Amino acid sequence: MDKLIIEGGVSLKGTVQVAGSKNSLLPILAATLLTKDRCVIKNAPDLRDTVSMLKLLRYLGSNYEFKDHTIVIKPNGTEKVEAPYKFVSTMRASFCVLGPLLSRYRKAKVSLPGGCVIGVRPVDLHLKGLAKLGTKIQVKEGYVHAETRHLKGDHIYLGGPFGSSVLATGNVMMAATLARGTTIIESAACEPEVVDLARFLIKMGAKIKGEGSPCIEIKGVKELHGVEYEVIPDRIEAATLVMAAAITRGEVFVKGARADHMMAVLEKLKDVGISLKILKDGILVKKTMRKFKPFDIVTLPYPGFPTDAQAQFMTLMSITEGISVITEKIYPDRFMHVAELNRMGAQVKREGPYAIVHGIKQLSAAPVMASDLRASAGLVLAGLVARGKTEVSRIYHLDRGYERLDFKLKQLGAKIERAKE
Repeated sequence: MDKLIIEGGVSLKGTVQVAGSKNSLLPILAATLLTKDRCVIKNAPDLRDTVSMLKLLRYLGSNYEFKDHTIVIKPNGTEKVEAPYKFVSTMRASFCVLGPLLSRYRKAKVSLPGGCVIGVRPVDLHLKGLAKLGTKIQVKEGYVHAETRHLKGDHIYLGGPFGSSVLATGNVMMAATLARGTTIIESAACEPEVVDLARFLIKMGAKIKGEGSPCIEIKGVKELHGVEYEVIPDRIEAATLVMAAAITRGEVFVKGARADHMMAVLEKLKDVGISLKILKDGILVKKTMRKFKPFDIVTLPYPGFPTDAQAQFMTLMSITEGISVITEKIYPDRFMHVAELNRMGAQVKREGPYAIVHGIKQLSAAPVMASDLRASAGLVLAGLVARGKTEVSRIYHLDRGYERLDFKLKQLGAKIERAKE
């Protein structure tokens, strides 16, 4: 198992490239199960989660080649309809094979999912939507058993207690592409990753309207065909890199970052006092020596502030003098990083879905442990500005969602090394 050793105090400088979106790629890979043809997916990030999904697809009967950020994938004629626990337990997004398997083969057995420990994330919206399409569903012994004579379009409401669900929207949308008739998804997720999946399906021959809005209409077709497609840049990696530049008071051009996917994050950074320039091919973070202003954030479904950037912003709050508050409305228990930041001298107090941060002048290095993917990123940012050498252990979480983040930061001048624990 690896750890990162970070010596803080360096202002980052230079240019860094954003990888393709993990949260787009994984459902898109699942969608390749909807066709018997070859698909080529470009700008695929080289991540632990990417490899995990490809291993699952190979088990389900697909051959693939992954090279130079391009995946070529095609069914080999030995298709299976069971996604075992050993694959699905490592990554929540792999549950997205349920919709395509049902749509293509009319039955599926898929393990209940795993992934980061950031609070309860039920799959009830997935099952509710697929049941409305005419699926008989049973949950037993840790598996979802689903079967249908044929899927039939329906009017489906997918709102949940914490808003819309990206994965549930994708799962139901994929299933509906080969269903009979028309499906309308109300309270659909509006995230760019849902739009990316929809456009991939449209290119395959699906008939979808309204992607990017709370109401998506899908008219079923008889079959889908293989395509070439390029995945959008990863807005959460882009936000993390922008944050790394801002928090170290550096000057960095984040190449490939799409400002139109990151408006809530960028507006909040401007409120803090960070200077940004939006360019055609990326975002330039300008060096600033002004005092950061305390601020509040409320995580919400897109286009609101993303929960996946909450931990990174908590680190910024930690060194912003004054009182800042986070209200977590997506995953109210997503505060596993609080204790670790406090080990570095931060003054963060959790009150239910709220985190109250009393900012200090500087964090101090300490050995810390990553609990989940985005918490890992928050702790790396803390290491970049802390006095002394910070050791971040259990960074396999980080490798699930960031492609060589330590290498990219090192290119920008960070003093960061990977070592064995």
